Amino acid sequence: MSLWELFVIAVGLSMDAFAVSICKGLSVQRAGARHCLIAGLYFGGFQALMPLVGYLLGRQFASLITQFDHWIAFVLLAFIGFNMVRESRREECPAGDFGPKSMLPLAVATSIDALAVGITFAFLQVNIVPAVSFIGVITFLLSFVGVKVGNVFGAKYKSRAELCGGIVLIAMGTKILLDHLGIWG
Repeated sequence: MSLWELFVIAVGLSMDAFAVSICKGLSVQRAGARHCLIAGLYFGGFQALMPLVGYLLGRQFASLITQFDHWIAFVLLAFIGFNMVRESRREECPAGDFGPKSMLPLAVATSIDALAVGITFAFLQVNIVPAVSFIGVITFLLSFVGVKVGNVFGAKYKSRAELCGGIVLIAMGTKILLDHLGIWG
């Protein structure tokens, strides 16, 4: 997997966290560096951890399903993408609490899709340590910025971020499938 493809996947995965970060920024009177750092650490940390867990699980089953792995990657990424597109239509935002009771469930919820991507990485034999580090850093940066964007600009970017992220993941799943079928690249 090229660095560009990994970057596109990282940005696509980060869009849920970015959208929630925008909402978190909306929910506070004044978003300071502390708010941005908390969101970045929670979302970036879980976006790095979950693909690692998925990768480790996927490695257990990779040898059993190598001939179907490109179909599994396509289905997982398309499913995640379609869910993100569907969720982009919802207008609710989480409350302004930045404590662990609020942030932990949000971090887990926004990174479930990264678990499935980690399984896909196992099938594609991606070098996992740089991949999860890259995903974590990109998510950290976008979440950090998302809090400020939400605080300054409001909710109008939340649904667009999720919609774009979903489309990107569907496109990457389709590309993986077409690559393995010999239609692309």
